[in-house]
Amino acid sequence: MRTSIMMVLLLLTMMSCSERKESIGKAPTRVKIETVTTAAAASSATTYVGVVQEREATAVSFTGMGVVRRVAVSEGQAVRRGQLLAEMDDTQARSLLRAAEAQVAQAEDALQRYGLLHDAGSLPEVQWVEVQSKVAQARSSLDVAKKNLSDCRLVAPVSGIIGKKMIGVGETALPSQAVVTILDISSVKVKVAVPETEVAAISPNTPSRITVEAAGVETDGGAIEKGVVADALTHTYDLFVNVPNRDGQLLPGMVASVRFAAVAQQQAGQTLLPVSAVQRRADGSLFVWTVGNDSTAHRTPVSVGPTQGNRIVISSGIEDGQRVVTEGYQKLSEGVHVVY
Repeated sequence: MRTSIMMVLLLLTMMSCSERKESIGKAPTRVKIETVTTAAAASSATTYVGVVQEREATAVSFTGMGVVRRVAVSEGQAVRRGQLLAEMDDTQARSLLRAAEAQVAQAEDALQRYGLLHDAGSLPEVQWVEVQSKVAQARSSLDVAKKNLSDCRLVAPVSGIIGKKMIGVGETALPSQAVVTILDISSVKVKVAVPETEVAAISPNTPSRITVEAAGVETDGGAIEKGVVADALTHTYDLFVNVPNRDGQLLPGMVASVRFAAVAQQQAGQTLLPVSAVQRRADGSLFVWTVGNDSTAHRTPVSVGPTQGNRIVISSGIEDGQRVVTEGYQKLSEGVHVVY
């Protein structure tokens, strides 16, 4: 009797363990999902915030060292090529010029006097060559002195507006140290950061619309220049849209709204999913794992279009509101329960 009872208890224990293992085997699989939403040409998805930049910036500096005596321009002022920007103290340069002029006068006087002796045949040829050489050296020194005096005046090499003034009156300017920057704003560039998933849709000739509220300007953008290095943190690329600025209303630093027509057209009515979510069967057909209302996973056949960065266009097979597994799909099988 005791033996029978023990066998019954042992059988019940084994059945309990079997049920526990079966329960453990059916534990839901944890995954990450993305709910599908077809893009509908939303302005928030195609309008970006940009910043107006000058077409070109020129740093202007003296070629020599000296104390700045005068700065003739102010920030934001329009200047023309050849216009005076600043002056250095030219006292020393003028003294050197006068000394050089005196040396030239002395050398030329000696040349005239020795010339009479040379013509009379009483001056050795070697000495006559030496006199001529001194005249040439004096004239060369005079040219250098004139150039040094001229360099005390800083003039604009290009037309534009003064962006920033780095040196004031009384400060010592060093060679190649920028005194002012001149910004060319005859046309400007609008810099905008575009996500890597959308940058492929934009070509150099993609139509764009630029709005700058601070200047009350709304205009069509021109040619587009693409940056080739992505930001490591935001995964965006810098794009530069050329914009005409004939009236000079657009100034560097102004905030602009940029809308690219191609991105709006490409996103409208499209379903985009991560490329990694699309799986391939042995026969070559494609599918994604979707999650039903009962939280079970199912293989759903799909057709795909072109990729956009790390995402891909789903041409058919997926509808709005479906939940697609984007991480953890390696552990799935048909009908398995999932949590997310």
